[in-house]
Amino acid sequence: MTIRNHRDLIVWQKSMDLVEEVYRLSNFLPKEEMFGATNQLRRAAFSIPSNIAEGNARNSSKDYARFLSMARGSKAETETQLEICVRIGYLNEEQTRKALTLCDEIGKMLYAMIQKLNHQHPSP
Repeated sequence: MTIRNHRDLIVWQKSMDLVEEVYRLSNFLPKEEMFGATNQLRRAAFSIPSNIAEGNARNSSKDYARFLSMARGSKAETETQLEICVRIGYLNEEQTRKALTLCDEIGKMLYAMIQKLNHQHPSP
């Protein structure tokens, strides 16, 4: 399959699934967290596919790898925030299982893509 744009990337598709799942889960958070945990969790998840798309649209492998790295950081942030929500009792492990599985899959794909891009154009 030819990659024409970011929509063809499985990692982007999975990250879009993660955004949907995070939005679903965030509806379980207390209303008083609307401008705290809810907003932060949504923004972190939202930035994963956004950075993948932006990086894919760049003209250099170095830029692409940099945006994938930012997406990887946002993935770790999303994962951490979900784990915090479990620890403080806002969500339970069963509720977050799908999202955390997606985080794991996305993280592995991003790592592999970054490694491949970095090996194509190693830093001096």
